[in-house]
Amino acid sequence: MDPLKSNIVVVTEGGPHIWAVINAIVDRLGPVNVILEAPESKKQLLLRRARRLGWVSAIGQLGTMVLTRLGKRFFAGHAAQMTAEQKLQTEPKPGQSIIHVPSANAPECLDAIARIQPGVVFLAGCRMLTRETLSKISCPVINYHAGITPKYRGMNGGYWALATSDAKNFGTTMLLVDAGVDTGGALRQARGKPERGDSISSYALRQAAFSRDICVEAVSDVLAGKLATIDPGLPSQQWYHPTIWFYLWTGLRTGIW
Repeated sequence: MDPLKSNIVVVTEGGPHIWAVINAIVDRLGPVNVILEAPESKKQLLLRRARRLGWVSAIGQLGTMVLTRLGKRFFAGHAAQMTAEQKLQTEPKPGQSIIHVPSANAPECLDAIARIQPGVVFLAGCRMLTRETLSKISCPVINYHAGITPKYRGMNGGYWALATSDAKNFGTTMLLVDAGVDTGGALRQARGKPERGDSISSYALRQAAFSRDICVEAVSDVLAGKLATIDPGLPSQQWYHPTIWFYLWTGLRTGIW
């Protein structure tokens, strides 16, 4: 697949739920160029969180992240069943063009975007772009966020909606990207609900399943020159990974895992 034949660039770290979204776009809109960044090390993530939130919270969040990763392995059968039922394509299609870069903010990423000259850059599960990086991208940049903004900016939007008794806002947002944390204008939103057996390990895949349409529609709108934003009418708050002790206590108390 020739990367220069598509005017859509996706920047991502990858993952089954992200490939489900990417492949939905490919099926409806044609080839895309995928720029795949290397995962951020847990050490870097821990240090950054510790500087912002303190070591106790950072270590507690790391514990939940480790548990979530183990959960994905333990509940792989549930994910496979969901993938089949929802007809999700969670791996790159044969021939998919993938450009590997160390980071979404690396010069290699900007060089690839400049070479392709896309009509839209679609971010999905990648590092937050710096203000400097954004200033060097000439086309609109949009982001798939697994939460309803602005109420659930940041991490684990689906989980936090459920854990705070706000299940009606278990959903996702397509938004314009600015220099803030999910603070850009919302373009489209989708809401759904978790199913029996879902947990923090599978919410992202569930959300991707009912959000494929808004991803395709948002990309189509941008390519057609339509950038109309909506006002969700919600308060704004940034969330992080739950600490391991909050996660376990909430699960035991409410059954929300």
